[in-house]
Amino acid sequence: MLDLGLPDGSGLDLLRTLRSTSRVPIIIVTGRSEETDRVVGLELGADDYLVKPFSQRELAARIRAVLRRTHPDQPLPIIHLGALLIDTAARQIRTATSPIALTPLEYALLAFLAASPGQTFSPEQLLEHVWESSRQWQVRSTVAEHIYRVRRKLRAHEVTAPRITTVRGFGYRLDPC
Repeated sequence: MLDLGLPDGSGLDLLRTLRSTSRVPIIIVTGRSEETDRVVGLELGADDYLVKPFSQRELAARIRAVLRRTHPDQPLPIIHLGALLIDTAARQIRTATSPIALTPLEYALLAFLAASPGQTFSPEQLLEHVWESSRQWQVRSTVAEHIYRVRRKLRAHEVTAPRITTVRGFGYRLDPC
């Protein structure tokens, strides 16, 4: 995020400098609302332009939109974690010796966690990203039940790493080892 009214220089000069060396996403947040200001900011390379005052929800939505455009989700075709091989193109999970049969939701849950190993996700985040649902349509225990089933299937194939760890009071993460 870049404010055009910087105390020690022009935000537009900083934007020019950034664009000459980087493709980092930039959202201008400023009190300048004239059409010419917006056009100049966008022409110089800003990815979006937001006039003050604005709501936090709108800013968050614009940040997500810019990130989607500048860094589209491109999962790795094959993820190796510990004893697991996750083929995202074929939607298969296997060990070195055998495939692991998972339901579509179990696969989606494990693949989502594997895409960000070590990162903790709350049940609400998992409902949003894996189930594409929310608390009003699903309950936290849905996540807990699916985590239990995935753990049981991994244990049945003697997979000890990676493992799904419960982070008490917050959620779950996939620990690579």
